[in-house]
Amino acid sequence: SKGEGLGNQFLSHIRQVDAICHVVRAFEDENITHVSGQVDPITDIETINLELILADLETVSKRMDRVAKMARQKDKEAVAEYNVLEKLKDSLEAETPARAVEFSDDQRKIVKGLHLLTSKPILYVANVSEDEIGEADNDKVKQIRDFAAKENAEVIVVCAKIESEIAELDGDEKEEFLEDLGIEESGLDQLIKATYNLLGLATYFTAGEQEVRAWTFKEGMTAPQAAGIIHTDFERGFIRAETVSYEDLVDAGSMGVARDRGRVRLEGKEYLVRDGDVIHFRFNV
Repeated sequence: SKGEGLGNQFLSHIRQVDAICHVVRAFEDENITHVSGQVDPITDIETINLELILADLETVSKRMDRVAKMARQKDKEAVAEYNVLEKLKDSLEAETPARAVEFSDDQRKIVKGLHLLTSKPILYVANVSEDEIGEADNDKVKQIRDFAAKENAEVIVVCAKIESEIAELDGDEKEEFLEDLGIEESGLDQLIKATYNLLGLATYFTAGEQEVRAWTFKEGMTAPQAAGIIHTDFERGFIRAETVSYEDLVDAGSMGVARDRGRVRLEGKEYLVRDGDVIHFRFNV
């Protein structure tokens, strides 16, 4: 790919991201010109996807050239990799993204090492007009949902114009504004939640006398691993984690009352941290 649709700088940048959030126009407005002269969300999606597929084809083809010689010499690892590359090449040439191709766990490790653009998880954001937010899906949003369903991808509906207005408001004004629009949650908040879910991320909290902080962690992390996000000493010298769920703490009103109610638990090294846990780590270095 020469990056004609996206630009080589963009293709280079997108290699560094963990997931792709694809914002697609899903509204008509004669005052806002579309580059192709008409609003067609599926064509827009396919244009970008084709650029990513072409870039991946280039990556796969170059890698095949490097691995081919060793594969011909019956090098076991090279043969395994070449078979994966061949399958990827066939799929990409059929305009199937790498994330939609089935592989074994061992083959997935090979694919991961290629850092392909189309192997990244994707989320579609349908950008609608102001008068369509909170309403039933328009035809263009339905088209995007149908397309995304083929990839098991999620679609979030937002109005970028409204989101820019919400960003200027403080907490109380924001709530009032959302209420007037008849929506419970801003598009940005929905997008953050969907992105966390896509990447397998969650949040735990630490609460001291001076401040409360939220920490992002990967689902499936043990207590010591989660502690290491704060500081490596916390992981190295981990003893145990004093833990209470966010809901139980709010219901109790204080850590003292939560303890009295038996809601605070002492968890060890094998404990898998849960979304919404409030944790005090005990450690010794």
